[in-house]
Amino acid sequence: MSTPAYSVVVPTIGRACLADCLRALGAAGGPLPEAVVVVDDRPGPAAPLPLDAAGPLRERLRVLRTGGRGPAAARNAGWRTVGTPWTVFLDDDVQVLFGWSHRLADDLGGAAPSVGGVQGRLTVPLPADRRPTDWERSTAGLEQAAWATADMAYRTAVLAEVGGFDERFRRAFREDADLALRILEAGWALHHGQRATRHPVRPAGPWVSVRAQRGNADDALMTRLHGPDWWDRARAPRGRLPRHALVTAAALAATALTLVGRRRSAVAAAALWAAGTAEFALARILPGPRTPRETAVMTATSVLIPPLAVRHWLTGLIRHRGAGPLRHHGERTTASAPLRSTS
Repeated sequence: MSTPAYSVVVPTIGRACLADCLRALGAAGGPLPEAVVVVDDRPGPAAPLPLDAAGPLRERLRVLRTGGRGPAAARNAGWRTVGTPWTVFLDDDVQVLFGWSHRLADDLGGAAPSVGGVQGRLTVPLPADRRPTDWERSTAGLEQAAWATADMAYRTAVLAEVGGFDERFRRAFREDADLALRILEAGWALHHGQRATRHPVRPAGPWVSVRAQRGNADDALMTRLHGPDWWDRARAPRGRLPRHALVTAAALAATALTLVGRRRSAVAAAALWAAGTAEFALARILPGPRTPRETAVMTATSVLIPPLAVRHWLTGLIRHRGAGPLRHHGERTTASAPLRSTS
């Protein structure tokens, strides 16, 4: 079986983990990529990227600069410059395992002509001496994620056919599910491969779960683009938005009823809010390490998350109320904005 030619595209915002990603890719052995395109999406001048970490791949590596337009735009800029039949997307916080290139060759070489993409298998290392935190469990969910671009190979021609990533998704969230659904709707199959990639849990502050609620706006865009059943078709967990809406409504009702002097009804609504908030907090605390810090963070963020989730969802519905299918011209070499390239 011949080895299909492939290129690797790695979008980055200059995180320190990029060095580990490139180092692991350079040490993976097996058939080498024709090119490694690192897409620097930092908005302005910044420190040099650790390109020498790529080792034997350094001479095949080139850098594009996209100026902070988001990971979807960065990936588009990358794949539009490659000339190989396959484009492999890696996130800058993953580390391919030794032998990855050999297994990638098997994944791509064994793909039927009807297969438009092949996903790698992600593993998230968790602490062995304690229960994982809420953030660690959230990251571990990537092991079950469908079509995650942390390690995802697509036929370059298929990317051109569907127009690549939709750049209306400005965060690293749902842009991969949107692309996969459009490729499936175009009649292509998507398969899971055998290659393995390690996805460490990156450091995060106590408010990471609060910031993550911005993804609800992207869920709203997905609903506009793909209909209300997209969660099932994209194999994505539905989440707790309906419960968050109920808890938020109870809090608003308690406030309104208090203002109009309906004390008994206000107390009932407040009790519903408290019960919903407590249930949410316990659902996050009990599987975790239950340290005082983790318990305090989970309690505080469980109060904030429901109204923020609803707010971002409503903002997304309004912002994307006129959203329609991605328009493209099918020209793989046409970028949506000027790029700067360095080697």
